[in-house]
Amino acid sequence: MKESETLELKKSTSELKEAIISIVAILNKHQKGEVYFGVNPSGRVIGQTVTENTIREVSQTIAQNIEPKIFPMINEVTLEGKKCVHVEFSGDNVPYFAYGRAHIRVGDENRQLSAEEIKKMILETNKHRMAWDKEVCKEAKISDISTQKLKWFLKKAGKHFDTVENSLKKLGLLSQGKLLNTAVILFGRNPEKFFPNAKLRCAVFGETKAVTIDMQEYVGDLFTLIEKAEKYILENIHVGMRLEGMYRVDVPEIDKEAFREAIINAFCHRDYYLYDSVNIAIFKNKLEIRSPGLLCGGLTVEKIKTKEVSERRNELLAEMFHQVHFIEKWGRGIGLILSKEPDTNFEEVGRQFVVTFKRKSPIPETREKTREKIIQLIRENPRITTKELAEKTGLTAKGVEWNIKGLKDEKKLRRVGGRKEGYWEILETTKK
Repeated sequence: MKESETLELKKSTSELKEAIISIVAILNKHQKGEVYFGVNPSGRVIGQTVTENTIREVSQTIAQNIEPKIFPMINEVTLEGKKCVHVEFSGDNVPYFAYGRAHIRVGDENRQLSAEEIKKMILETNKHRMAWDKEVCKEAKISDISTQKLKWFLKKAGKHFDTVENSLKKLGLLSQGKLLNTAVILFGRNPEKFFPNAKLRCAVFGETKAVTIDMQEYVGDLFTLIEKAEKYILENIHVGMRLEGMYRVDVPEIDKEAFREAIINAFCHRDYYLYDSVNIAIFKNKLEIRSPGLLCGGLTVEKIKTKEVSERRNELLAEMFHQVHFIEKWGRGIGLILSKEPDTNFEEVGRQFVVTFKRKSPIPETREKTREKIIQLIRENPRITTKELAEKTGLTAKGVEWNIKGLKDEKKLRRVGGRKEGYWEILETTKK
């Protein structure tokens, strides 16, 4: 015999304390191992006195000094005609502690773990237990699942629909007949009933967040929220055009594939234990997509940008997105974003992961000049519509409405009559 990462040799039970430290070190590294008493470290069998009290002493000392508890097999054995004690042990409740301290096996030696190493070990060990997407949604029933949503998903994934229950079972979204969180947040009729943070908040701001031009809030399943997010961005950034042959092709100022990938990542990899929603903020010079939860698995912003690696917080949810081609399995999403929008910035702020895209269009004119332009257009055509004002000013429809509200509040403009038959009247206080 020879000492290794899973085998410890002790001359006798007089070295029981050292043996217990070795047991803990081996458990923390390999979750199973053996100790022999009566064999010296070189592997030579020297034997030792073995009585009932010897076995009891080993058993009690292990029970009193190792946490969490383990239940080893302790036997008297004969090696080369000499009595020895053999202890065989296993356990996966790492980290284990001996006399209040944690150790880990390195070769045939034991090294004490630092507080940071213990923390990482705890997080890694309990990773599967902390997976929100694999937890059972206790209050939800099969009747809470939308058949229409499930059929859409299966068709897109190239799978066949059987019944709701059988289809979910085949997708791995049931546990002992109970719905997992992933099933409810993807296919639930009203996911927000069970998850108040299944929510999307969108806003358009002026120069800063102090000036809010528009604000919307949406609830629903993740596929719906992704669609709403994409639509909101397209409605509130500038969209140009180019001709391909005889056809007009819309060209958003921020690449659609890039911000769509960021939206999907925000919903797929967010921390659903945090109450916050996914937030989209559109400013005059940038677009921010904020997702609750920092990078996990030891990843850093630098690593995701240069190494094209990913660590998924929600493995099951990511797998569902992959089946309908929403995400890649190989962590290439960040690379795709950077290939389309090289100036994209990624950062961790507080408890949020933030993706920021620069807007390419020139920063709009000051508010005063914008409103002067609106007044001039109304003076030329008092019956001009919001849509026409948007086209002529370069603002969104919501931006026009916000500026008109401001002009009304400033007593510079008022509406006479209804939306269809009415017209705008410029008040006398307005400069001509």
